[in-house]
Amino acid sequence: MKSTTKILMLLMTLAMLSTSAFGQSALLQANREYSNLSYMKAAELYEKAIKENLKDSTVKRDAIIKMANSYRFIRDNRNAERAYRLAIANNKDLTGENVSVYMYYAQALASNGKYDEARDAYDKFSKMQTEDQRGKPFVTLYENVGKISKNAASYSVEFLDINTNRAEFSPTFYKKGLVFVSGRNEGIVTKKVYNWNQTAFLDLYELPDLSALTAGQTSSVGGAKASAKKTSAASYLLGKDEYTSSTANDTKTIGFGQNNNYKPYQEPAVVSKSMGKSINSNYHEGPVTFFKDFKKILFTRNNFLNGKYATSKDGINKLKLYSADLVGTEWKNIKELPFNNNDYSTGHPALSKDNSLLYFVSDMPGGMGGTDIYVARYENGNLSSPLNMGPAINTKGNEMFPFVDDLGNLYFASDGHPGLGELDIFYAKLIDGVMAKSSKNMGAPINSTRDDFGLITDGERTSGYFSSNRKNGGADDDIYRFARKGPLEACQEVTVSVFDAESKVPLANAAVLVINKSEVDGQGKTLTTDAEGNLKICLDSDMDFLIKVSNEGYINNNMGFTTKESSDSDGSALEVPMDKLKPKIKTFTIRGLVTTQKDRQPITGVKVVLKNECDSTIQEAITDEKGSYQFEVPVGCDYTIEALKDNFGTMGSKIKNGEVADANISMFEKGDVIKIENIYYNTNKWDLRPEAIKELDKLVDLMNKYPKMQIEFGSHTDSRSSTKYNKTLSTKRSKGAVAYIVKKGIAAKRIKAIGYGESQPVNKCKDGVVCTEEEYQQNRRTEMKILNL
Repeated sequence: MKSTTKILMLLMTLAMLSTSAFGQSALLQANREYSNLSYMKAAELYEKAIKENLKDSTVKRDAIIKMANSYRFIRDNRNAERAYRLAIANNKDLTGENVSVYMYYAQALASNGKYDEARDAYDKFSKMQTEDQRGKPFVTLYENVGKISKNAASYSVEFLDINTNRAEFSPTFYKKGLVFVSGRNEGIVTKKVYNWNQTAFLDLYELPDLSALTAGQTSSVGGAKASAKKTSAASYLLGKDEYTSSTANDTKTIGFGQNNNYKPYQEPAVVSKSMGKSINSNYHEGPVTFFKDFKKILFTRNNFLNGKYATSKDGINKLKLYSADLVGTEWKNIKELPFNNNDYSTGHPALSKDNSLLYFVSDMPGGMGGTDIYVARYENGNLSSPLNMGPAINTKGNEMFPFVDDLGNLYFASDGHPGLGELDIFYAKLIDGVMAKSSKNMGAPINSTRDDFGLITDGERTSGYFSSNRKNGGADDDIYRFARKGPLEACQEVTVSVFDAESKVPLANAAVLVINKSEVDGQGKTLTTDAEGNLKICLDSDMDFLIKVSNEGYINNNMGFTTKESSDSDGSALEVPMDKLKPKIKTFTIRGLVTTQKDRQPITGVKVVLKNECDSTIQEAITDEKGSYQFEVPVGCDYTIEALKDNFGTMGSKIKNGEVADANISMFEKGDVIKIENIYYNTNKWDLRPEAIKELDKLVDLMNKYPKMQIEFGSHTDSRSSTKYNKTLSTKRSKGAVAYIVKKGIAAKRIKAIGYGESQPVNKCKDGVVCTEEEYQQNRRTEMKILNL
């Protein structure tokens, strides 16, 4: 098949229409052939019409665009590029539905190996509209397209002598051999040719034994065999292998090109046999898959069953999926799969290893692009509703030809993911068989600037087969064999950037130790950063690494890095900030016990908060079962300590600079009585002295800290003077202090002032008892009783 067939088979497929255009102008004839999907004829007629010098600029523009589209549909990308270039040159800016010309132009350029120009065209397409940004990943890739082909030396590719000058594609493992799709006639003159690009209908063929295959040879004109020139994989250059045709840069050929000659059939060097009339019809039979016992087949065919041919509402004969059972040596009981529909196509089946999941392609409504890959589950012999495999697999372009290997990895072809041109082969690691995180381009030499698709392989990808139209300028599809002789994946380029965490200044000559976690010895290799603080390394794919970075005067920084599920098109970077080593600071220990005010019992579970008065930094600790806590702090600063626990309060504590500090904290609760120090008065006076004001200010701070706290402020005297006098004096002193506290903003209702006089001595010094001045002073006290907390 010319490579257009595979697009045809899922986008629009066969339109069994013909028309007589005699007596009409070349443009009218071209438009008629274009409407009938006869694109090869349409391209030739548009060339003729345009040479007739169309006067109307709009008519001429549309004719050029349709001519370009025709070349695109038949995969004549040299002339598609020329025609799209002409369409753009004749119009300053294409708008509306014609904006897509920039994207098609970019695709043609890429398929001709012109990646710089393709990047610019994709960029133009992205800027001309905002809804469709599929061109952006291509712009990124084409900045350095070689990065997806850096593992080319790991694969060898061989052209097989199963091929003819007709289409052979989409191989499938079958017993000891292959089943594949072909457009060969093998002398059957009744086979039809369809309009799209004037090539034969497709049937299924079987190669019973793979051992019959030989590589590196192909049938040439006259039946002679020409040896394929070997190309060293190690020196592989994209577009320079023997299978890649010349680009439009290499020839001045214009007009319609290599896809218009329907040559006589040439026998292959290795003969295969038709799958028989029970499967093959007068219409397309496409990709197939077999159940593991090889007694049941799923296959693609035009909408034709039991002699009945059906079309969609718009007159197109779509593709459908069918099943058949092997009865003896014949395929019988051909049935449609349940999600077929006359108005959209389904095809390209693939089964998981255990036959529980069916993958297929469809352009059914609700998809993400042209054709998407879907998955359905077999449950008790019945198929579930199809599930779209999502944006990691499907794009706004076309995804097709799925295959799942023994390990559950999905391979598929796409022109929507960034690639080398036309269809490229991608793979994805599936999660539970139904979704993926990302897709990877397999790169050259598996992929080329032409169509590459229909890959089958084992779980380790040691060898396999795929289809490509890279030979003979894309004239038709052939089957190739590949073998892996190097690593499964190319190493992943990573730029390690090392810099000062605070100043962001790059650090040159930093030591970078790279350790592959899968290696037993774990020794790794030490490298150094350049003058810009960067180090470029290439890490093995699908691995986990430990990156250890060190630099004089800095704290070592260890970071993990993985190349699992990495992207082909995005560069990887690892930023490593380095913190400077701080000078050693002399420290001391603050420790203490937190106990109750009343009976000095330890309190567990208290949060102790330490504040550094130098830099306002905070440390926290929780008291243990003994009520103890501990902090290690720098010398040279003062510290404030607070203790926090429900239904408890504390006066707090201050720690002055020192080597070691014991900071015991007592906590009060409702009903506790707390003595307030340094509230002294002159003899027979109630005026507040300066030192008393300092203590009352502390009480104001305490009441602000506990806004719901209520207290009784009690004043006491010694026993000298009369009882009445002492009562009056203590009351005045108490009220005077409370008035000061209220003046400082504390609500009066929160404080109760009481003068106790000499009624509550704390020692023997009552009336009639002579005491020392120190003993009398013990009774001249001020106390605070907690009424509510």
